[in-house]
Amino acid sequence: MHAKSGRTVRDLRRENRTAVLRRLYFDGPMSRLALGPATGLSSGSISNVVAELVGEGLVEEAGSVDSAGGRPRTLLRIAPDSGCMIGVDIGETRVRIELFDLALTELARTERPLAPSGPRTARYEVAVVVDHLRDGIAEVLRTAGVPAERLLGVGIGVPGIVERTAEQGAVVHGQTIGWDAVPLERLLRAQVALPAEVPYRIENGAKTLGQAEMWFGAGRGADSAVVVLFGSGVGACVVTDPLGPGQALEWGHLTVRVRGRRCRCGAQGCLEAYAGAEALLERWREAGGRPPAGADEETALTAMLAAAYPADPFGDVQPPDPVALAVLDETAEYLGAGLADLINLFQPERILVGGWAGLQLGSRFLAPVAAYARAYALRHPGGRTEIALGTLGPEAVTVGAGLLPLVDFFDLGGRRPERAPSVPAPAWQTALRDRVSS
Repeated sequence: MHAKSGRTVRDLRRENRTAVLRRLYFDGPMSRLALGPATGLSSGSISNVVAELVGEGLVEEAGSVDSAGGRPRTLLRIAPDSGCMIGVDIGETRVRIELFDLALTELARTERPLAPSGPRTARYEVAVVVDHLRDGIAEVLRTAGVPAERLLGVGIGVPGIVERTAEQGAVVHGQTIGWDAVPLERLLRAQVALPAEVPYRIENGAKTLGQAEMWFGAGRGADSAVVVLFGSGVGACVVTDPLGPGQALEWGHLTVRVRGRRCRCGAQGCLEAYAGAEALLERWREAGGRPPAGADEETALTAMLAAAYPADPFGDVQPPDPVALAVLDETAEYLGAGLADLINLFQPERILVGGWAGLQLGSRFLAPVAAYARAYALRHPGGRTEIALGTLGPEAVTVGAGLLPLVDFFDLGGRRPERAPSVPAPAWQTALRDRVSS
């Protein structure tokens, strides 16, 4: 049976379930009466959908509130233990794996360090990363005592461009880490002991960060935003629908200086070659700065900030390191110019800066970045865009990755993905294949 719009009754029921689940997730607990105007559904539709969801264990009662002159109204909420999801961040120094319930309560976590030194491509050797994921996923499920069948899916944030193919699933093109068309989803399905029906959602790390900040962080309430991931390199995600998926941007590989510094992607003059933490520290060394010997990037950046902005607990004013200050100011200008391009292109309501380096540099560094951004941007959009730090901390990529399968679950009306029925190939396809192979 089809509705007049061309959608089937099944489609409409799924959309109604999605509307109720989303509203309860973001604004619950809520009563049945409040769900009507919040979702635009009739009281009859609300009653039917809620009855289904309660019967399936997805929704549960959460107390009651007094009504004006009537019986107390029962409140409803998403049942936190009705499912779980795993979020993974394939980061710059480690692989972080977390298991969450539907309320985003962390049930278990583990971290697997990547090689701290040596070539970047060796650090991200595909077989090593896949082994980390296989062992880490098994560990968090075992630690929490959660059967794999309860998983709504595994979300993974990766550096690079993600392409989906019918044969391989998600394929990662991570030029800066030496991943050339890595069939990560296929490799994981072959190595990780999860049921075949558990979906993998693999996305760019900036996109997972954007998902988290828009749903639960500094992006809440904004109609549009660009979320910037500032770590060893830089990336971004543009969001035009607060509840929808964002679009990952290879913003770090925008050319800011023709025939400029060599970027780790191999090109010249990329923003990342000037504004990523790795490049920032390299430029500090070239200018005469002295990062701690053998320190990782996070420790070295801490030392640079201490040199530029010295703080003495006894009140003696220490002179700032002019070299560190000059490099940071130049970096702020490059970042500001890059943000101005985002403002002019997308005219977002907010730009949010996250990632371990962005948060470590903090509000003191963000002020000059914002000033440069407004100086380079067109006045009208530049004056309307708020520039702020993300609020979910350096581990927001993992949270956002965990949300990816939850988004799909809600979009399916709170049902697991169904396997597509096997359909025979057209007769001509079989005939031509036989002709070629003969």
